[in-house]
Amino acid sequence: MKYISYIILLMTLQPMFSQEKTNKKDSQYRFSVIKTLEATDVQNQNATSTCWSFSSLSFFESELMRLGKGKNVNLSEMFVVRKTYDLKARNYIRMHGKTNFAEGGGFPDVLNIIRTYGIVPEDIYSGKKELTAPHNHQLLEGTLKNILSTAAKEETQKIDFAFMVNSVNAVCDEYLGKVPEVFSSDGKTFTPLSYANSTGINPDDYVIITSFSHHPFYKKFVLEVPDNWNWESVYNIPLSEMQSLMKEAIDKGYTIAWGADVSEKGFMFKDGLALVPEKPISDMTEEEKQKLSTTPQAQLAITQAMRQKAFDNYETQDDHGMHIIGMANDQNGTLYYIVKNSWGKERNQCGGYFYASESYVLYKTTSIMLHKTALPAALATKLGIPQ
Repeated sequence: MKYISYIILLMTLQPMFSQEKTNKKDSQYRFSVIKTLEATDVQNQNATSTCWSFSSLSFFESELMRLGKGKNVNLSEMFVVRKTYDLKARNYIRMHGKTNFAEGGGFPDVLNIIRTYGIVPEDIYSGKKELTAPHNHQLLEGTLKNILSTAAKEETQKIDFAFMVNSVNAVCDEYLGKVPEVFSSDGKTFTPLSYANSTGINPDDYVIITSFSHHPFYKKFVLEVPDNWNWESVYNIPLSEMQSLMKEAIDKGYTIAWGADVSEKGFMFKDGLALVPEKPISDMTEEEKQKLSTTPQAQLAITQAMRQKAFDNYETQDDHGMHIIGMANDQNGTLYYIVKNSWGKERNQCGGYFYASESYVLYKTTSIMLHKTALPAALATKLGIPQ
């Protein structure tokens, strides 16, 4: 009887043991997975600054699985990028070059494109002339800026708006390929808009949230970051509520599109970690710095004031978009988020994922995007969001 009970105990504990992970070989970190949610394969944005599109579409691919609309659907990031270039160019010209024109963007751009133009599968539009070649937009970016440079010149008295926009679109077609107006997928004929409608994704069901004290809480404001070229508004909530929201969302089965600063010394993607140690890295000895990626660290307690100061002095910027798909605890009980990146699978030993401490996420988040039904009812009411 005791032997049978022992076997039953082992069978009960085996899944828990199998969930234990580490960040890299020879590391002492031991992560016990609390929850992971379905996600598609890790992609590689290569030599582009299009993380905002990769992270958003990774998020929506997980949404399709959550909604029961399809497994492992691969959506075209470059369709979104291609359509956004046109809108950015028009805005840049109308603003006489006094606004941002670059590869960067944000979660609102993806919502706007899906809402206005739709979306297509990756196999319909790759944005590459050679399918096996890596993405590289350096020449594209330089060419487009040369075309638009006239708009930014003080001495410019008159421009040909249509000619400039048509030139931008011609260059995008040359580098990225023409966007299909009609295509076939799974034996059905679609336009990009009808395909988007077929997925069941409604852009109006998604909310973008941040937490900064220089604007009132529970209101929307235009997030002052350079890549917010279209001056989109986001919802503002206290840090404590954003903290609770993120944990509860993952627990309820919702993944999160995550915009954050990755310039910190504690962001160690190669080592599969993002940390804000209690002891400042600048005060550490070389030996202590070497142990950051191998020995669990006590994490700094983050306050609203610390977050605000980092944003105001440019320590926190809108560097990178990623996709949070789960949570884990280290052996000391410290909470980490499991993050899917878009830098390929080979750059670390976590297959392109990494573990970001809750402190790092609270400190360095610029915004998050998630489905509105992930919001607690009380918070949705405060924000005036019908669920």
